[in-house]
Amino acid sequence: MTLLICVLFALCLLVGAVHIPAGQVVRILFLPETELQGDPTLKPSWIYIVMQNRLPQAITAMLCGASLAVCGLMLQTAFRNPLAGPSIFGINSGASLGVALVLLLLGGSITAGSFSLTGFVAVLFAAFVGAMAVMALILLFSTMVRSNIMLLIIGIMIGYIASSAISLLNFFATEQGVQSYMLWGLGNFGGVSMEQMPAFATITLLGLFAALTLTKPLNALLLGEQYAENLGINIQRVRNSLLLITGILSAVTTAFCGPIAFIGLAVPHVARMLLVTDNHHYLMPATILTGAAIALLCNIICVLPGSLGIIPLNAVTPIMGAPVIIYVIMKQRNK
Repeated sequence: MTLLICVLFALCLLVGAVHIPAGQVVRILFLPETELQGDPTLKPSWIYIVMQNRLPQAITAMLCGASLAVCGLMLQTAFRNPLAGPSIFGINSGASLGVALVLLLLGGSITAGSFSLTGFVAVLFAAFVGAMAVMALILLFSTMVRSNIMLLIIGIMIGYIASSAISLLNFFATEQGVQSYMLWGLGNFGGVSMEQMPAFATITLLGLFAALTLTKPLNALLLGEQYAENLGINIQRVRNSLLLITGILSAVTTAFCGPIAFIGLAVPHVARMLLVTDNHHYLMPATILTGAAIALLCNIICVLPGSLGIIPLNAVTPIMGAPVIIYVIMKQRNK
């Protein structure tokens, strides 16, 4: 799987609307910029495309795919539901509502006294605040509701409320606002610049590390909550930790890349099929790697048309994810 990720990562750097020879891509990546300047065989635009566009896009795809996949795995295990995913608790809907408020109601800017944000920064801020607000609400309900099924239903209802609010905002919005919101909702891995990459990578990697520390209680939960409690595991604490990690990872990825469909839902099942095991000591790392690989593959497919344009990410992920979910549903039916 690691070799496959390396191959897909290299393809992300080589494939795009502008053809850049593979040798030149390698030189741009590994030689200092001072040595590249003045080379008549190397166009200055190539350096910008590789270093400021393709490289951050490939890194973002890896981190997003891994984050969403591991969120899906944790939720499916904790709630014993094969169709649970990062969007099931309305966290993505919360981010979408935040963006809708900025683009459809406030005209693309946030102003409060001397505080002012516009453009992409305003969208990023709104998405993150919206997602974290819903996550805080879910955590609050988790202290009141012990049943996982009830908490799951509450999350779905919060998502419906957010979707209803977005529909109303769309109805009264201007044509330009609706278009801007639709473009954000299509999703893409190009929303993280190299300047923003350290913060984005740090948050996602810390979230993935925190998820890896939950492998033991997740294995215990596979055998039921009573069994886990007999082993001395605090179910409430594990559930809150899981929701917090899922909320932060979902909020960050959605804020930067838009609401990405199916990766969090389908990838854990792909990892289970590859390993034929439910042991999270093996399944969790495999899910992280599989998520990164599938996200890189989706990114490559998006840029395949080349000069004809870039395919929206959410037009590609269902093609890969929906067949997996249909297979899982049919398998559960046969059981």
